Amino acid sequence: MLGLFATLNLGQRALLANQQAIEVAGHNIANINNPAYTRQRVLLQTSAPIQTAVGSVGSGVEVAQVTAIRNQILDDNIVSESSTTGSLSAQQDALQTAQSSLGEQLDANGTPIAGLSAKLSSFFNSWQSLSADPSNLSARQTVVQNSVSLAGQFRAVDKRLGDLQSQLNTQLTQDVSSANTLLQNIARLNQQIEGSESGSAGLANDLRDSRQQKLEALSTLVKFDVSTGISGGVNISIGGVTLVSEATVSDQLQAYDPGSGMLGLRAQTAGTVLSPTSGQLVGTMTARDGAVADLRSTINTLASNLITQVNTLHTPGFALDGTSSNPFFTGSTAADIQVNGTLIADPSKVQASGSSGNAGDNQVARSLASLADQTQTALGGITFSQRYSAAVSGIGSSLSSVTQGIADQKSVTDLLGTQRSSMSGVSMDEELSDLTRYQKAYEASARLMSTVATMLDTVINLGR
Repeated sequence: MLGLFATLNLGQRALLANQQAIEVAGHNIANINNPAYTRQRVLLQTSAPIQTAVGSVGSGVEVAQVTAIRNQILDDNIVSESSTTGSLSAQQDALQTAQSSLGEQLDANGTPIAGLSAKLSSFFNSWQSLSADPSNLSARQTVVQNSVSLAGQFRAVDKRLGDLQSQLNTQLTQDVSSANTLLQNIARLNQQIEGSESGSAGLANDLRDSRQQKLEALSTLVKFDVSTGISGGVNISIGGVTLVSEATVSDQLQAYDPGSGMLGLRAQTAGTVLSPTSGQLVGTMTARDGAVADLRSTINTLASNLITQVNTLHTPGFALDGTSSNPFFTGSTAADIQVNGTLIADPSKVQASGSSGNAGDNQVARSLASLADQTQTALGGITFSQRYSAAVSGIGSSLSSVTQGIADQKSVTDLLGTQRSSMSGVSMDEELSDLTRYQKAYEASARLMSTVATMLDTVINLGR
């Protein structure tokens, strides 16, 4: 037999075990709205039996471990998919800004009313109007005004796209800083987990939850390889370069200028250029050096070719006063295209005539108006308007593709999130049921101790 004192100890162990179970259930309830939390369970086991004259006798129950209900495969998949989502989201933001930088606006019929498309049309239409009455000063003024507006739009679009590339550089620098902070946090959590679990049978569940949250946040910024160390910490590497080795930050990320002005990514200490496959950092660089750079290059090619073609036709022409040799545009790209100041000051200097002293000659004006329908070798064998429309369609197509990718990715991440939530999320009904169950067990254990205490009191009072 155990004896009354041993039975009292049995009741105490049961009381403490059920108390801890209630505490864990309460901890779960407190974190029901914490998305980073993994629900915990108390694992109870029979305490070591006591050898008596009648054999081995049970001594009650004790807590074996407080464990987190998690699926590492799901956690790893979510980390991986977060990188893809981060890359697509960064591209979407950049492409939306690039598209809005064009300033294209359509009326109810889908006709451009603002932006380069509309201004190109107005530019060529004004030359067509001038060709009908080449001596008309008002028509010449319209040509100059529309041309000034077109040149200003070219410069504005180029500036917006240049500013966007600079903003993406800044975003890259900020994201690198955030990633380095997360690397430091993960290394610190590795150290805390190792210290907490060292010499203990239990796991540091809350610390592990925090580390998982940091890993998912880091994966949104950049894709990395992860492995588990012998002490329970995680090792993080990118492109073969170790950044975190359990409790030590071995290296950090660095945004650097390779000479082009467009920042790249490398390991700060090792100096190794890194080329991760996904994450916000990759998405930012992909958009900046891909669709945005291509769009800006197209706009500059369009402006450069327009300057060349218009000046080629206009320069040998003649103004109303017989003067010649004035180029219509100055500059060479979208960044510096301007209408010749002489023409702005005096529209009569517009050289619309093909012969000197013939105010009614519209040869140059007709040639410039016909540029609207002429294919340009430098633009890939299409017209100015067609080349610009192709650029607009290209950025729209890229944005549409990325948006669809995000929608598809959302389906994957939502499914993974639902699976993890069903396994690791806190259920209020389940926790309340556990609370009731453990409360009853706690009360029963207390009743047992009370009963044994009464029995002990009886034995003590036998000799009185």
